[in-house]
Parts: sequence; C-alpha cells; structure tokens
Amino acid sequence: QTPAEFLKAIKGKPVLVKLNSGVDYRGILACLDGYMNIAMEQTEEYVNGQLKNKYGDAFIRGNNGTPITTAGS
Repeated sequence: QTPAEFLKAIKGKPVLVKLNSGVDYRGILACLDGYMNIAMEQTEEYVNGQLKNKYGDAFIRGNNGTPITTAGS
C-alpha cells in the first residue's frame, strides 16, 4: 500500500498523531493536505499517556513532525 492509499483509507477513521514535543492527539482524521497539515475531529490530547484536554476540532501543522497511525495500531 502506498502512503497516498494509506491516507485515503484512514480518512474518517480514528488516528493517533504524535508530535515532536511528545504530546499525542487521538481523534477522527477529517483531512490532510500536501504539507501534512492535519484536521481532526473529536480530538483528545494526551501528555505522558494521561488525558489532558478534549477538543471538538483540532488543526495540527505538518511541521510538528507528525507520524500518523491508526488508533488500533
């Protein structure tokens, strides 16, 4: 599976995004652009594995080093 196919397949599904800072965001992938900017829905913020905040929508800039995995991985 190519990266483009993977990203198309996970749109609308639960994902985990890890930032360079060590903060994790879990939510539904709404969209992703060519700069790897990510829009998520039903987003939860985790710091050191502990839930810190819940957001309706979140936007994560691609320059934050954002590996994306499916939430079940």
